[in-house]
Amino acid sequence: MITVYPLEWIDSLILHTLDSKKTNVIDLSQSDLAFIGNNLSKELHLIQVQLKNEIFSLQKKRQIRLLVRKYHSSLVYLLDKVIGYQKKDIVFTGVLAGIMELVINCLYDLLSFVQSRYFNYLSLDERVPVQYLVISRKEIFLRLETLKNKEEEGALDGHLTEMVFNAISSSIAEKPQHKITYREILYQKELLKYLEVLAAAKDQSTFYSGIDQLLMEMNFNYHPYIGHFTRRIQSQLDLQESLVDKTNQLLLCYKEFSQLLFNEKISFDPTRENIRYVLDNWFRQEITYLERKLVLDAGSQSIHKEDQNMQIGNNKVQCALSTDQMGLILRAGDEARILKAKSLNEVFRTIVPHLSTALKKNLSYNSMRSKSYSAEEKDKQIAIQTLERMIKHIREF
Repeated sequence: MITVYPLEWIDSLILHTLDSKKTNVIDLSQSDLAFIGNNLSKELHLIQVQLKNEIFSLQKKRQIRLLVRKYHSSLVYLLDKVIGYQKKDIVFTGVLAGIMELVINCLYDLLSFVQSRYFNYLSLDERVPVQYLVISRKEIFLRLETLKNKEEEGALDGHLTEMVFNAISSSIAEKPQHKITYREILYQKELLKYLEVLAAAKDQSTFYSGIDQLLMEMNFNYHPYIGHFTRRIQSQLDLQESLVDKTNQLLLCYKEFSQLLFNEKISFDPTRENIRYVLDNWFRQEITYLERKLVLDAGSQSIHKEDQNMQIGNNKVQCALSTDQMGLILRAGDEARILKAKSLNEVFRTIVPHLSTALKKNLSYNSMRSKSYSAEEKDKQIAIQTLERMIKHIREF
């Protein structure tokens, strides 16, 4: 009969009858097994009815939430107790093993009833019961094996999926059972579900892969994945030759990253920072570094150019001819193919900065080139006389 405490009979059965410290459990008979099995069936039904009636009589969500969590925590406690008995030195065989199995199945059925019917009132940060964890682990590992087969068939990015498999496997296997919560189990199942959908669809992404997009949206803040992601971006930058190209490539990567979807309400590891914040900070730091390096390089090139100009300015050859007369000689040298360059303009641009006159130190190569097409007759005569003097000297060598 249901009393103020609906789990009274099951509580007494587990904490007294089945406790080897309080009862000689080995003496339990086949008739005791039949009695317990019959009563468990009745209690299972009565507790479900009682819970429904109590919730139906409440009007405030806060009261319903408190009631559901009380039932849930009590059932988890009792289930853990029974499983704890199985880990002791007593060997559970025959009748006793049958009783334990009946009790565990009954408690698990009650937990499943509460979780499926009133899941919205449960806290996702509550630890999962051992039996639920065992079943969830089996399900997750089975789905991982199926996805590994998909990976071998080439439906998924092998390296990334292997990283996801390792993260989930280590999380399930290494974390103490009493610390695993519903939130973690649900996250892993949700991630696997989307990976299964991704494996069945053709990845049409161009910049970031479909798995990248999924892991970003699912806030897969697994440290090895973050390191793998940044190294991939860095490898793309290493393919660029100049700092400008590297900066442009990084800005493109950052633009594509900023347009991805992110769900900040979930995460693979609740103890770590959101993946969006971590990678956004990494992009900003890298962009700032490249931009500063561009400024420093530009400044260095400017100083080098000034040094070259100063060196040229201090070591110019002074010519006794005028600008117009020098222009004529340079133009004649180009047209006679004595001076060979891509163009006449290239001849003047290369040679003139190294020349000066008695009246002018810095000459304009562009002005000299223009005047070579409209020189006066007097300048032509002086240029010819100068060349003849040079010829005379060559003959005397």
